[in-house]
Amino acid sequence: MNSANQPLQRIAPDVKLGKNVRIFSFTNLYGCEIGDDVKIGTFVEIQKGSKIGNRCKISSHTFICEGVTLEDEVFVGHNVVFTNDRYPRSTADGKLQTEADWACIPTLVKHGASIGSGAVLLCGITVGENAMIGAGSVVTKDVPAGATVAGNPARIMKPRPPKT
Repeated sequence: MNSANQPLQRIAPDVKLGKNVRIFSFTNLYGCEIGDDVKIGTFVEIQKGSKIGNRCKISSHTFICEGVTLEDEVFVGHNVVFTNDRYPRSTADGKLQTEADWACIPTLVKHGASIGSGAVLLCGITVGENAMIGAGSVVTKDVPAGATVAGNPARIMKPRPPKT
């Protein structure tokens, strides 16, 4: 706790927080939008340009980078990592890269999806509504709505249930 009896957090003034948001200690939020009734665990970073929908739960040690959108009611397990660059490099022409040297590739996680602990999601994918990503999976392609995927690379284990 800091001297003001507040948990150790860094929440930048440009963060748009919804109602009833619970944020635990050792978080870093900047330039993002957080919906209503969201729970953000300890040691979570959410970067600029990310959007978190209503009633999401983001578990501890998770990294949500620029360009990630979570729709409403998404569950994110512990230690989940999102990416936003397919070919990351530290330098361009021998100098440290700046934002002008790369393009952010967005990722979309649709309503009601669940992402298991330790999963890694590469950029440019869409995770469909109510999809389930198994713990430790590396997701390199779109996940269909309602499907369960697992493995490295993640593969469909259980297809989407048929519509009745």
